[in-house]
Amino acid sequence: MVKRFEGKVVFVTGGSRGIGKGILQLFAEEGAKVAIIDINEQALQETEAEFTEKGYDILALQANVVHAEEVSNAVEEVVHKFGTIDILVNNAGVIRDNMLFKMTDSDWQQVMDVHLKGSFHAARAVQSHMVKQKYGRIITISSTSALGNRGQANYATAKAGLQGFTKTLAIELGKFGITANSVAPGFIETDMTKATAERVGVPFDEFVKASVSQIPVGRSGKPADIANAVAFFADEQSSFVNGQVIYVAGGPKN
Repeated sequence: MVKRFEGKVVFVTGGSRGIGKGILQLFAEEGAKVAIIDINEQALQETEAEFTEKGYDILALQANVVHAEEVSNAVEEVVHKFGTIDILVNNAGVIRDNMLFKMTDSDWQQVMDVHLKGSFHAARAVQSHMVKQKYGRIITISSTSALGNRGQANYATAKAGLQGFTKTLAIELGKFGITANSVAPGFIETDMTKATAERVGVPFDEFVKASVSQIPVGRSGKPADIANAVAFFADEQSSFVNGQVIYVAGGPKN
C-alpha cells in the first residue's frame, strides 16, 4: 500500500512537542521524511531519538524562528540532506497571556515575533525551493483565538494576522503550484493549554471539563485532530484548495 506522503519532505517549525509533534507523527507514519526546528534542545533530542527508533527519517535542528538567518540555515541544511522541502508547517508559537492593562511591551512583542515574523521567515526561506520545483504546500497554524479571546490581545492579533498572511501567500504563490492554507485549532490538550490552566489557577482536569462543556462534539481536541486537517491541506489531491482557513474546534466558530 502506497503511503500518502511517500517521498515528500515535510518541515515543521516548533515540531518537538504538542500539536507540532502530532503533525510530525502523522507525516512520518504516512511515509514522509520529516525535519523540525525548535528552540528546546532537550525536546528536540527526545523527539529525534523517538522517531529514529521507530525507523522514521528525521532531521532535528535547533533554531529560533525569530532569527531569519537561523531559519534560512536550517532550511538549507534540510535541502542538503533530503534534496528539497515539499511541505512547510508553520507551527511554532508561544503564549504570554494577560489582560490588556497588565500586558507588557515584551508580552506583546514576543508573541508577534514568534508567530508572525517566524512564519514569514520560514515561508520566505522555503518558497524559492518550492517555486523551482513548481510544487509546494504551506500550512500555517492559526487559532480560534483569532476571533478574539479574553486575556489574549497579543495572541489573538497574531493568529488573525496569520490568516491574512496565508491568504496573501495563496494569491502570490498559486501560479507556481504552491498552495497556502491555515488550520485554526480550538481547545487542544497540550502543554500550552496546561500553562493557560495554571495561569488562571484552575487544575487542568477541571479546565478541560469546563472547556468540553462548551464544545458541541462533547470532547476536547488532541494533536492528532489538527494533524488530520493539516494532512488534508498537504495532500496532492487538495491542489484546488487554496487560501482557506479551517476551524478544528468540535463545532462552528463565527
